[in-house]
Amino acid sequence: MYNLIIYLYLLGVAIYSRFNEKVRKMWCGERQAFSVLREKVDPSARYVWFHAASLGEFEQGRPLMEQLRRERPELKILLTFFSPSGYEVRKNYDGADIVCYLPLDTIRNARRFLRLIRPEMAFFIKYEFWYNYLHILKHRGVPVYSVSSIFRDGQIFFRWYGRQYGRVLKCFTHFFVQNEKSRELLATIGITNVTITGDTRFDRVLQIKEQAAKAPTSSIEGKKIDALFGSGAKVFVAGSSWPPDEEIFIRYFQEHRDWKLIIAPHVIGEDHLQQIEKMLDGWDVVRYTKLTESRQTNPSAIIIDCFGLLSSLYRYATVSYVGGGFGVSIHNVLEAAVWGCPVIFGPENKKFQEAQDLKACGGGFEIGSYEDFAALMDKLSVTEAPVSSHSSSMLSSAGAAAATYVKGKAGATGKILSAAFAPSQ
Repeated sequence: MYNLIIYLYLLGVAIYSRFNEKVRKMWCGERQAFSVLREKVDPSARYVWFHAASLGEFEQGRPLMEQLRRERPELKILLTFFSPSGYEVRKNYDGADIVCYLPLDTIRNARRFLRLIRPEMAFFIKYEFWYNYLHILKHRGVPVYSVSSIFRDGQIFFRWYGRQYGRVLKCFTHFFVQNEKSRELLATIGITNVTITGDTRFDRVLQIKEQAAKAPTSSIEGKKIDALFGSGAKVFVAGSSWPPDEEIFIRYFQEHRDWKLIIAPHVIGEDHLQQIEKMLDGWDVVRYTKLTESRQTNPSAIIIDCFGLLSSLYRYATVSYVGGGFGVSIHNVLEAAVWGCPVIFGPENKKFQEAQDLKACGGGFEIGSYEDFAALMDKLSVTEAPVSSHSSSMLSSAGAAAATYVKGKAGATGKILSAAFAPSQ
């Protein structure tokens, strides 16, 4: 049944690729993967394979790849992606020796792929459970690890109709899961080769913060944001925002012009950028890519119109907002929390352990409406002596709670690699 579904999916992708650019990139990339591998694979090399569905999973695997590179330079790294949103952004990632799409999970593709690579071990990040690849890896005796994985009651593995497919989990050598709930769920279907290590994203965001602190004034380029906004400015940074998010926070700041805004929308398209600019009518707005050529010396809002900056932009935040919570789900809250600022997000956050933890520790706040947002911002903005001019006691305590939470959850990367390369493995 699984292989029938895969072939039907393959047919659907082939047809849909004629009408959708993103699907077309994936379709072409998967078909070209074997050519890339034949050209770049060194038959005498020893490969460790990392597979990430998309960009978020790549960020979880990145600390592992980079520590492995430092500690075991004799090993080469293959990185594969399923989604164009991961591959197109990180296809030139220099932490891997080869980067390509993963050919779709047919029996023939899996056999061809593994004959070419002959990996010594494989790491599948978070939610990746490709049936044919995993079964062939197990048959060949290749150790396979599920990294930063998290399991929930509603997943197919724990439903009566999904037990047959759930056998794919037996192919893993070991699971490095994020929480106790995941360990308990796996135990209900007889899987006990599980260690709770947490999420490698905590290590990644701490790494980003450390690198940003060591780097010269990042190119907010030519004009540092601190200098642009002025000393002591209250800065609201909105990351990965969507129109429903923007409608809420921009409405509030139309009445609170003492704040400065940095808006990094999730979708960077001219129509969306113009929509944000229109909503900011009356503000002194500049786009990031026009910053160095702009004559504006003290803009009130900066719109980020390029990729790759968000994780370091949160450093300027007095208060941060992570978008997506009024759609399918929120984006990465840890990128903001690591900088020691309160993190606000919408109601679609229940599937994210870190969001629940931030709410519990007082470092994160859920809002469901404009009224919720306005009331929260008013509380965060209240000054209580002797706190500094742009802080309140609630603001300070929430920021400290967020930073402490992230620091306390670090260390998964070292635990995973130590276990995977232990002599007993």
